[in-house]
Amino acid sequence: MFSPWIFTVFTCLFAIAAAVTPPTYSGYTRVWQQGFEGQANTFPSTSTWNIIERVKNYNNEVEAYVKSTSVLRQTGKNTLQLIPRFSSKTKKWTSARIESTYTLTPKLGKITRVEASLRLGGNSARSKQGIWPAFWLLGDAIRNGVEWPACGEVDIMENVNGQKIGYGAVHCDKAPGGICNEPNGIASNVQLPDSMYHVWRVQFDRRSSNLRSQSITWYRDGTVFHRVTGAQIGNATVWKTLCHSPMFVIFNVAVGGDWPGVPNSSTKDGIGSHMEVEYVAHYVSN
Repeated sequence: MFSPWIFTVFTCLFAIAAAVTPPTYSGYTRVWQQGFEGQANTFPSTSTWNIIERVKNYNNEVEAYVKSTSVLRQTGKNTLQLIPRFSSKTKKWTSARIESTYTLTPKLGKITRVEASLRLGGNSARSKQGIWPAFWLLGDAIRNGVEWPACGEVDIMENVNGQKIGYGAVHCDKAPGGICNEPNGIASNVQLPDSMYHVWRVQFDRRSSNLRSQSITWYRDGTVFHRVTGAQIGNATVWKTLCHSPMFVIFNVAVGGDWPGVPNSSTKDGIGSHMEVEYVAHYVSN
């Protein structure tokens, strides 16, 4: 016999069991984590995430960031989607950007990890001209009046135009030029073989008190693809902005801009050009 009460309990238990839990790592403590277990077509927690609303953006991007479940939504399946949209009526793009209220500072004497499990939509590269998803950290100093790139930026995963490539980079010092060769930054890349979930991580190693021996390392699914050292930066003040200072987490899908170029008539909006996130977590070595 069907019992609505039993069905409801079972459904709730299944949802809890299906929630995506960030992994545990031997020798590390998980000090902060965020999943997206809310109901379908709802926003992530606004106590945890600032949902950005901005028409004018940087880098000659063409999207307006809006607070709408058409571009930002929990799926009801323990993930968050950021979805670029094009209006055939206004001929304008909208998209989503969220920034964590939480900040993290890599600890002296420790290794600090920040990682997320995410996937990109499966549209072809031809259909993604101008689409620019990213998972990154930005120096909290920018919230207190310090300009970019002096605030420091660590890009954990960027992708442009549907390329089968993920990019990692740091941005620092001054633009143009400077220690980080702005606007390019100090960057490297790794193959992105498919539209399945992958774990993208950045690791700050401050076990040594000597900044020249400290490092920032990028991983895709546990494999190193980029490293920047304090010795390479060679300036204590600049290195502090990248490896010693508070940063916050950003997920966004930009459209257009100096790097990917503008979208064209073949660019598709919606699901398939989106980014979907399972979790983000911050770890510190024991």
